[in-house]
Amino acid sequence: MVKKSEFWLIAPYALWMVLMTSLPATPAAYAIRTAATAVMLVAAACMPDVRKAVGRPSIAGLAIGLAAGLAVFAVWVLPEQFDWHWYRRFCILGESGTTAVAEADPSLLAVRLLGSAFVIAVAEELFFRKWLIGFAGFWWMVALFAIEHDRWLVGALAGIVYGLLALRRGLLSAIVAHITTNLVLGIWVLKTSQWQFW
Repeated sequence: MVKKSEFWLIAPYALWMVLMTSLPATPAAYAIRTAATAVMLVAAACMPDVRKAVGRPSIAGLAIGLAAGLAVFAVWVLPEQFDWHWYRRFCILGESGTTAVAEADPSLLAVRLLGSAFVIAVAEELFFRKWLIGFAGFWWMVALFAIEHDRWLVGALAGIVYGLLALRRGLLSAIVAHITTNLVLGIWVLKTSQWQFW
């Protein structure tokens, strides 16, 4: 049974996953998923337990989060820029990117960028780095975060980085790192048309 104090750590991510599996993989469906999850995150932000879990900002924590997020972005994209055959064969479980995204209306692309950075990143941090670490432990969190992503190896590395940040610098630092990674990755995708990352 989920405690009332844990519900808002789990619910935004759970809603995102339910909508992801039940709606088609289109930019419009992504916009619906983003809007619904954003509403739930706003509700979660009103809960004292969630505010306490996130913590207060510090300059050092925000700076470290920003630097870590940029590092994770680099690790995420670099292997494919070198076109390492072994990496493509063993470390990518399937391409989640779709050409439908490339053909989407600019407003839907903007929603995808904002949703990726400011909605799903925050929902994942509440779930993985706050609730799941406490429920299952650090390495189970890393394993589940890895298999959630088609690029499982860099997903695991990202889970380790964000997890260490959450444990040592606080959840807000991990949230900043994840937002930074997803925002810069989204801008990279839009600039380079490497839709496989989206």
